[in-house]
Amino acid sequence: MYIKKFTAKNEIEATEAARKELGDGLVIMNVRKVKPTGSFAFLRHKMVEVTAAIEDEPEEPLRQIRRIAEAQEAKQRQAAAKKAAGNTPEKPSAPQTAQAPRESLIGRKEPAAPVAAEPGSIEEKLDTLQNLLETQFHKENAVLSEARERGEAVSEGLSETGEEEPESPEDKHKQEMDRFIRLLYNTMLDNEVDEHLANEIIQEAEIGRGPNAGIDFILSTIYQKMILRFGKSEGIRPAESGPKIIFFIGPTGVGKTTTIAKITSSLSVNDKEKVALLTTDTYRIAATDQLRTYASILGVPFRVIYSNEELGAAVEDFRDCSYIFVDTAGHSHHNEQFLDQQKEYLESLPDTLEQQSFLVVSATTKLKDLRKIVDNYKGISDFQLIFTKLDETSSLGNLYNIRQYAGKPIAYVTCGQNVPDDIEVFNAQKTVKQLLSETAL
Repeated sequence: MYIKKFTAKNEIEATEAARKELGDGLVIMNVRKVKPTGSFAFLRHKMVEVTAAIEDEPEEPLRQIRRIAEAQEAKQRQAAAKKAAGNTPEKPSAPQTAQAPRESLIGRKEPAAPVAAEPGSIEEKLDTLQNLLETQFHKENAVLSEARERGEAVSEGLSETGEEEPESPEDKHKQEMDRFIRLLYNTMLDNEVDEHLANEIIQEAEIGRGPNAGIDFILSTIYQKMILRFGKSEGIRPAESGPKIIFFIGPTGVGKTTTIAKITSSLSVNDKEKVALLTTDTYRIAATDQLRTYASILGVPFRVIYSNEELGAAVEDFRDCSYIFVDTAGHSHHNEQFLDQQKEYLESLPDTLEQQSFLVVSATTKLKDLRKIVDNYKGISDFQLIFTKLDETSSLGNLYNIRQYAGKPIAYVTCGQNVPDDIEVFNAQKTVKQLLSETAL
């Protein structure tokens, strides 16, 4: 399999360039717009990049993936060697910022026992966020002070006549903390957290707030409550016996096929698991070809499924695999006929086979549509959530909104098209920090 990218003014020209070089047997794997770079980039039009693939030497791409895995392992060994040799007391080392080894996408069979938090750990995790918010808070205070000095009316601390009322230190402290809570509240709304949910969190924090509570107490209370509401990320759980059948469901255009390729690559290359790929999406030839291409690159078995009977036969044929991933057709969540068909596929397998389902949705979808998608797919299967396209939005509020609305855990998030990268286990702490700050941390 030979893969190459072609860039042109539009998709037609890029595809034609790919066809001239690779021939008519090529498969278009991805199409995306590319912003111009360099001097006077703003004067140039956006370009279109087409990623095309063609059968060549099947072993070569697999060797490339293996080389990537070997390079990652070499980095880990070097890091371990440095740590083992680090007995010489040189100057204190700075906090580690190097890329950590890739986290496995496989969850535990049983939830891990809760680990007691170390003293001060929450304060350490909140340091950056608290500094950011305090900076913004002090800026607002400075603006208010300047307004008062100019004799302008401000909303805080004014009587009905519009004159400033004398304040005790306690009143001033309460006023400042109220303003800080409003800052947090407005920040959540700016990050598109649903207003009702933001009010709920603020009200809960107010209940436990004492008269002397400071910024650190308010922030840590809201931070912890939001993390608890996100809950624990479960992800893919290993089967007790036999293969685990995993269905990926969701509307069209959210990136199911690419997400499956990322997870398959992680499990087969990094975790050395045996995986098979099936697709019931017989409506879009391009989708089938794309998954077949990924299967060829990774060296895993692949099959197109046209009926419930074929699904059962494929599962029997691949019983020696640890995981069997099933890519389902992506259609509008308003199309009840296709939703019923997907439900039939999920219910056609015997109860003795262990199954999981993941509802794949885009972080760029409107909240109203996300709720409708969740409502419709709830009737098909119990599922965990996968959010895609985090790189295409600056607001992550819908992750919190849908987690609360659906009552389903978020397993993974993706932030790009690169396989096997651009996917990670959902991190509640990281997401809450982004929801409570004006800039991503």
